[in-house]
Amino acid sequence: MAATSVISLRIPHGEVDRLNKIARRTGRTPSEIGAVFLSESIRRSDFAFIEFRDSESGRQPYIQGTRLAVWQVITVLRSYEGNVDKAAVHLKWPEAKVHAAVAYTQAFPVEIEEAIKENEIVDFETLSRLLPGIQRFPVRSLSEIGK
Repeated sequence: MAATSVISLRIPHGEVDRLNKIARRTGRTPSEIGAVFLSESIRRSDFAFIEFRDSESGRQPYIQGTRLAVWQVITVLRSYEGNVDKAAVHLKWPEAKVHAAVAYTQAFPVEIEEAIKENEIVDFETLSRLLPGIQRFPVRSLSEIGK
């Protein structure tokens, strides 16, 4: 765990109530939740197009205005061997958003690599628990499609 420092902040009473509610809901302390939100806010101000959202894996960085987490963008980028232009065309995004994912990943490589690895180990049974009613569809090869 990274070293931490203690600081004192003054926030409005209404915000304290909301912070306490979130802490109860997540099973964490108000101090922990406040530290997470502050860290995320600093990262948002340091990196264009980055926002944080709750996910099944906890809070993750996403690209603003999209449904993709940073790790997903990096996976797409890798499928194009790091070619930002091709990844942007694939996603139908401006290149700046792909560059934003790259910049964030360069600053927090362990975080993004862990998210990618976590995704790689998800199997159909895990998805079935998260998405009841999900079905498997057979995948046909390209040669079968042309027949």
